Amino acid sequence: MSSLLRKKNINSLLKNASPLKRTLRTFDLVFLGIGIIIGTGIFVLTGRGALTSGPALAISFLIAAICCGFAGLCYAEFASMAPVAGSAYTYSYIAFGEIIAFIIGWDLILEYALGAATVAVGWSGYFVNLLNNLGIHIPQVLTAAAGTTPGVTTYFNLPAFLMVLVITYIVSIGVTQTKRVNDTLVVIKLAVIIIFLAVAIWYIKPQNWHPFSPFGWYSHHGGTATGIIPGASIVFFSFIGFDAVSSSAEETINPSKALPRGILISLLISTILYIAMTLTMTGVVKYHVFSRYINAPILAVVARTGQEWLSILVSIGAIIGMTTVVLVQLYGQSRISYSMSRDGLFPKFFGQVDAKHKTPFKGTWFFGTITAVAAGLINLNILSELVNVGTLTAFILVSAGILIMRHTQPNQHRGFKAPGVPFTPIISIIFCVTLVAGLNWETWIRFVVWLILGMFVYFGYSRHHSLLNPKNVKGGD
Repeated sequence: MSSLLRKKNINSLLKNASPLKRTLRTFDLVFLGIGIIIGTGIFVLTGRGALTSGPALAISFLIAAICCGFAGLCYAEFASMAPVAGSAYTYSYIAFGEIIAFIIGWDLILEYALGAATVAVGWSGYFVNLLNNLGIHIPQVLTAAAGTTPGVTTYFNLPAFLMVLVITYIVSIGVTQTKRVNDTLVVIKLAVIIIFLAVAIWYIKPQNWHPFSPFGWYSHHGGTATGIIPGASIVFFSFIGFDAVSSSAEETINPSKALPRGILISLLISTILYIAMTLTMTGVVKYHVFSRYINAPILAVVARTGQEWLSILVSIGAIIGMTTVVLVQLYGQSRISYSMSRDGLFPKFFGQVDAKHKTPFKGTWFFGTITAVAAGLINLNILSELVNVGTLTAFILVSAGILIMRHTQPNQHRGFKAPGVPFTPIISIIFCVTLVAGLNWETWIRFVVWLILGMFVYFGYSRHHSLLNPKNVKGGD
């Protein structure tokens, strides 16, 4: 049993020189965070959230941001204490031991793969719509996976497949190229959002905000939970993914300071933008109108303004917004698998750093290709909630890990200390457990199946090849 809980030593980790290239600064990390947080939340979830909370969706976003911020503070402390690649996987290895670390790493790989594939499918919908508006038509059979839309014959989502491959190429050729593409796209995305707000604000009618909270804090209508709290549960998932920022530790200049700043500043900026967008959208359009625009709620506002050019701008913004989400998710996925390979839990193939590009080139293409095929062939609607399970599990373990590390290693150097410990991590855990409990039983069955597959991998390969296994010549801390 003790071999399952063998732990990494922080000081030993910090002594190991990283072959990855350090080029990222606080600015780049903030943009990585914004790149993954600002995407489907604004362009898709605001409609569903408005129908659940009404104009009080702004409060729902604030609550979700505060609760996510508690987890963010815990991530920031771990990132400053152990500025190495791997995010929650590495932090769990330090705090809990090997088998828990493997489980969370296995979950995070699923989270990033399914998350990237799901967002790519949403990206494809906006992209095909934009092409149609420009008079360019892709054969319908190549616009979605089989069975995606009842009554419509489709076989393969070609745009989503190609988009993931292009992003995989960018991530594989170097972190410098990745950050340049991400920084550029985030600037364009933010410009689109600001232009949208500048135009739409003149069409706000304050009466649309009344009643501000039509469903109160929590209620039921037609068998569906409504109100501010259920709305917070929906939009909470707009914020997940900021943990990918901590995966960049070994490619960051002065990570003990830059990582906490990148995580927390990106959360703050994203929260302000979400609240501004929500208040504007529900001010221009009465909240119940979004039922007719559930997949593209911003188009309801565009229709009310009568500005046709704004529709094209919004489509471009959505395409760019989702592109950065996929970019950061594939980046995070490649660094998780790299860390697990370096520790011996995955084959060396995934951890080989290309001499030219200074990236885990082969591992990036392996998972990128699988993600592209999933985006092209699989109806992801039934699988997307698995992303939520992996993320929430990571949040819980990182928060609990802070409690353990404060007790077991109180003198370990920390460039940032989460305020309010033990209350901060406890609040984070309570909120995440509440959201996990609300997931449907089908999601749990799929999650258990994935976990069982992981246990076959761990006991069949990882446990024996782990560098902490005393039988390995290079093992031991």
